Amino acid sequence: MKALRQALSQRFPAYTAFAAVLSGAGLPIYIFAPKYYADTFGVSLTALGAVLFGLRLFDVVQDPVLGWIAERLRNGKAFAVAVGALLLAASMIGLFAVPPPIDPLWWFGLMITGLFSAFSFLTISFYAQGIAKVGDRVGGHVQLAAWRESGALTGICLAAIAPTALMGFTDAPFAAFAWGFAAATLLAALFMWREWTPASVEQAPTPIGAILSDRLARRLLLLALVNATPLAVSSTLFLFYVESRLDAPGWEGPLLVLFFLAAAVSSPVWSALARKFGEKPVLLCAMVLAVAAFGWTLTLGAGDTTAFAVICVLSGATIGADLTLLPAMFAKRMAKIAPNGGQGFGLWSLVSKFTLAFAAVLLLPLLERAGFQAGINNPQAALTLLTGLYALVPSVLKIVAIILLLLTTLEK
Repeated sequence: MKALRQALSQRFPAYTAFAAVLSGAGLPIYIFAPKYYADTFGVSLTALGAVLFGLRLFDVVQDPVLGWIAERLRNGKAFAVAVGALLLAASMIGLFAVPPPIDPLWWFGLMITGLFSAFSFLTISFYAQGIAKVGDRVGGHVQLAAWRESGALTGICLAAIAPTALMGFTDAPFAAFAWGFAAATLLAALFMWREWTPASVEQAPTPIGAILSDRLARRLLLLALVNATPLAVSSTLFLFYVESRLDAPGWEGPLLVLFFLAAAVSSPVWSALARKFGEKPVLLCAMVLAVAAFGWTLTLGAGDTTAFAVICVLSGATIGADLTLLPAMFAKRMAKIAPNGGQGFGLWSLVSKFTLAFAAVLLLPLLERAGFQAGINNPQAALTLLTGLYALVPSVLKIVAIILLLLTTLEK
């Protein structure tokens, strides 16, 4: 109860609500948008993958610039965040609720660019604000991360189930989702308004070179890149895997929610374990569990929906550890070498989104060339490739991440 009162007094629930909105605009859109545009407008998976990859190349320049801006914002920070929230809401409406007035692929590219540009700026500012909120308080970053990432995972769950749940009430579930998301964004931005404090005038903005020259920061960024790629791979292919490999159309939404719900429920558990035993050993245990879950997935076939539901719970729980502990570890390091946080989390945002681009630009064209098409009976070779990409590739990448973490010496 004491910890709860302390969190409430520090307005941690505001971070929970804002994280929920941001997460709803992140991973679920990578999961839903390509399939929605392929199914609704007949856009090629290869073309969609190319657009997403091109946007990530744009992010190579954009995210560090947004981090530079976030570090230099003074009294206008809350206003800048409000503008970002408006762009986020408008782009979501344009993506799903407005019939493309131009070629659907170009419209997709424009709306996704607006959506993820706003997402990047808000995410960078949000995580940097977390550093200012906690400072050097012992255990503070893990405590805030538990509230923040629980909200983020709850937002992912809601965004994952909303389009499916809305099918029973409207003929345009994605449009209804977009309007609901826009309303939630404005409310969360209002709730978070008091938290935006100007960048520290005592602490000069930190150059990117200074962050990249720090050995631990560099290692944590590399670890984030490798460790996040399995989630990017499985997220990109999840809907296709359930529909075509498990032959379970209609179960995509419930299974996706089960996956992210397990992550949300486990997040405070991982946080508590990390405070007791340390972030590194707890994260290692979660990574090993993830490898076991992905390995089990390799054995599944048509009709194995129940077994896959168990795998969703296990693998989802490991994602709770990834999304809670790794950002907390990075924030703790940024508090020492880059207290304003903008440039550091500009790099973090770039790394996180690059993994999704990697998955989209490589995996979707590979499937298409193997003869895979969404929503139809596919050749066995295409289904075998789908299974390998969904389960084997993440397993290998997780093993590499485990090795990297074992070789990383963290601060006490």
